[in-house]
Amino acid sequence: MPQITVEGEKTFEAVAGTKLVLALEDNGIDVLHRCGGQARCTTCRIEVVEGSVPPMSDSEREALEEPELIAKFRLSCQLRVENDLTIRVAKRAHIEEIGPGPRPQA
Repeated sequence: MPQITVEGEKTFEAVAGTKLVLALEDNGIDVLHRCGGQARCTTCRIEVVEGSVPPMSDSEREALEEPELIAKFRLSCQLRVENDLTIRVAKRAHIEEIGPGPRPQA
């Protein structure tokens, strides 16, 4: 199973094919997400520090829309875990002081 490392926090295993946002949430990382995994709000964005991820989809690119966001971030609701990754989570529910939106579909 792939290993996901959240920089400065913890490492955990995730089942290959799982959406990254769900793997994070299920392992106690309070990643903020508001749109239910629809690639609309960009609150679940992460930065890939190490590891490879699939190419960005058109919907993900449209959601991020600004070149500086596209160059740095990916949406965890759009990424399926395939390989070991080291990431930084951009927005956390406990810092933003709002709860996550509906749980994204698997």
